[in-house]
Amino acid sequence: MFTQLYNKCLKLAAHKNSNYFLGIVSFLESSFFPIPPDVMIAPMAIAKKKDFLRIFLIATIFSVLGGIFGYVLGAFFFDFAMTIVEFYNYQEKVNNIKNALAEGSGFYTWLAILFLAGFTPLPYKVFTITSGLIGFNLIVFIFISLISRGLRFFIVSYLSAKFGDAFTDYMNKHGQKWFTIIGIIIVIIGAIIYLLKKFHV
Repeated sequence: MFTQLYNKCLKLAAHKNSNYFLGIVSFLESSFFPIPPDVMIAPMAIAKKKDFLRIFLIATIFSVLGGIFGYVLGAFFFDFAMTIVEFYNYQEKVNNIKNALAEGSGFYTWLAILFLAGFTPLPYKVFTITSGLIGFNLIVFIFISLISRGLRFFIVSYLSAKFGDAFTDYMNKHGQKWFTIIGIIIVIIGAIIYLLKKFHV
């Protein structure tokens, strides 16, 4: 099933209305669809190099809108939301973070996790839904989603346009590793800055 969906997304990337389909896929992926928009972003940016900024913006805006939809699912449609969470086997993690937040801790932990979910290969949809389930601050959720999704899609769009198939081939082999490493480094830098400010160093 996943292979068929993947191939379908590749075909949509070559469609004359690919921008519209990219928006749809980006929206759906943030709430339940299993195939990430990167599958369409890379070939579209290669084919339309001058439009890489538009491609990045479409993916980012609709991904964040889809994330808000996932948030709403988590906040108001518990049974359906938990079905998606259980599909990705994240129910125990959801319960743990709910308990941590209920005890007054876990806010900054979830902030870091949410960023990593938007930037790395983690299933972002699970974390958009979970944010709604735990009642995470919606404004902060949108802000972090814009940063994480935007940074990821800009990297994919810009480097695909600049280096073409050489970049996409490399990312297919090593992309998950490098996005994870970069995401963790960004979180660590953010944590250091926060601690420095907190203790007025």
